[in-house]
Amino acid sequence: MIPLGEARAFVLGACTPLDAVRLPIAESLGCVVTEQLVAGELVPPFANTAVDGFAVRAADTAGANADAPVRLSVIGTIAAGMAPTLEPGPGEAVRIMTGAPMPATADAVVMVEDSRAVETGDGGEGSVAARVDLLAEVPPGKHIRPAGDDLQPGDLVFPAGDVLSAGHLGVLATLGHADVAVVPKARVGVMSTGDELVDTGAPLQPGQIRDSNRRTLLALVAQAGCVAVDLGRIPDDEAAITAAIERGAAQCDALVTSGGVSMGAFDFVKVVLDRIGVMRWMQVAIKPAKPLAFGTVPGSGARRVPVFGLPGNPVSSVVSFELFARPGLRRLMGHGDAALDRPRVQAVAADGLARQLDGKIHFARVVCRYGDDGRYHVRLAGGQGSHHLSALVGANALAELVDGPGVEPGGLVNVLLTE
Repeated sequence: MIPLGEARAFVLGACTPLDAVRLPIAESLGCVVTEQLVAGELVPPFANTAVDGFAVRAADTAGANADAPVRLSVIGTIAAGMAPTLEPGPGEAVRIMTGAPMPATADAVVMVEDSRAVETGDGGEGSVAARVDLLAEVPPGKHIRPAGDDLQPGDLVFPAGDVLSAGHLGVLATLGHADVAVVPKARVGVMSTGDELVDTGAPLQPGQIRDSNRRTLLALVAQAGCVAVDLGRIPDDEAAITAAIERGAAQCDALVTSGGVSMGAFDFVKVVLDRIGVMRWMQVAIKPAKPLAFGTVPGSGARRVPVFGLPGNPVSSVVSFELFARPGLRRLMGHGDAALDRPRVQAVAADGLARQLDGKIHFARVVCRYGDDGRYHVRLAGGQGSHHLSALVGANALAELVDGPGVEPGGLVNVLLTE
């Protein structure tokens, strides 16, 4: 057996980021940006009002309050998107809507809530007041957003390496960018192998089981931020497995297989990958998920496609994905070390987590909750066998139990949050 750290380092060392591409910003959410963004213009591009109200000369509001309002003439309205052609003089105001450009002669805005219409221009319901009483004094600059208040030309907006969020995309659009250079989301093909597997809900025949791994792994691939590609269920046939792997490698950036990586007589995945790929077959000092295959196969052109050969037991497959495939796939997409894995916390094992000395790190499926005491708490989610798929339904974390007797009741344990 080899240590977990050694196996992980081998996997990550072969998962170099994909080449950067330019994508429309609408397609770049969640991608890692490969260029820094520097503002090339003012944001906002012009001084505008932060509220609905009246653009005024601040000096005209001196002393205004509810008991002694200041009455001004309203010379018109400026809505968002209009050019500021109106210029109020002394004793005048302009009705203005949020986001509209400020008139050149106005230096403050009185909120509509601090005003009272005196008369309307044509007497009609809802028409603009011809005169208005202002019920509050405002200083110069009140409720005005100056040009460039957010960004100035030359400002660094965000650096290369950021993961593009909704906020990033909004800023890109604000600055007029239609596309952006990013590491694309990896297309990851998922296949399962085995004559015993069936996809239908029909009654099982002797020796058959339903293919749960492929559906689970497709979901985990999508959760990792990749594009999941279903390559189907492949029978235990060398030619069929060869064709499936070659087809997947031609259209995908990485492959994930389930089953056929142990030492069985019908483990044709191993036969095929040894023949067409450069593989390493590992027995990792962990439980579950000890067997792991990883290497590369030829892709389109000169590209080499990483292949993650995961064990066939359902829980082993999930644990192996979390420890090896997920970080490797995220490395392909340009994520830094801090973003390869799910969040890790330290938790209290109220009931303890027992295990036996066997030279391996155990990963127990647990339920993790944040308590009123400001600490995380864990308990076993159910059966811990590598075939106990039902325990994954309630589990939202993996508790890492180092080799030894386990964790005493009330002891602390490191936990990988999977939800």
